[in-house]
Amino acid sequence: MDFQSGSGPLQAPTLQTKRLTLRAHTLDDFADSLALWSNVHVTRFIGGRPASATEVWARLMTYAGHWTLMGFGYWAVIETQSGRFIGEVGLAYNRRDIDPPLDQCPESGWAFTPKVHGLGYASEAVRAALAWTDQHFGRTDSVCMIDPANEPSIWVAKRCGYRLRGEAQYRGSKTLIFER
Repeated sequence: MDFQSGSGPLQAPTLQTKRLTLRAHTLDDFADSLALWSNVHVTRFIGGRPASATEVWARLMTYAGHWTLMGFGYWAVIETQSGRFIGEVGLAYNRRDIDPPLDQCPESGWAFTPKVHGLGYASEAVRAALAWTDQHFGRTDSVCMIDPANEPSIWVAKRCGYRLRGEAQYRGSKTLIFER
């Protein structure tokens, strides 16, 4: 099976780690997702500006569509003990207009509320998402794009088995491409 088969589940499965629950997004996640993506500390390295409500709504719809059409996608990340929404993690085909191209590899991505930065949640969630992906699709290449100044995300990528492929230009800015 490959990533392009589209024969996977119609909704994200629930994954458990020691401290986290990764689950399908729901419409009830809109306010938390909006708070995440409108936070300047979250978006300074991802797009460079806070997202609007319209953009976050489209993001939620894309998450659901990815699972439906591709059989993989993004999860809402919940801190199990408190039950609070703390971020999002997953893989997606973004079909970016980027130079050089990403070779039709799915992209791994993650974003977490600043309140939990530095607690190891990103690495824990990314590892869980990649383990599920490996189990369901076999060990398949994936990439991630990271702003060169985003040292914490570079560390997460390296901890999760990504290595630097090189640099690329995206929307007029230099970005680093990591591969696994």
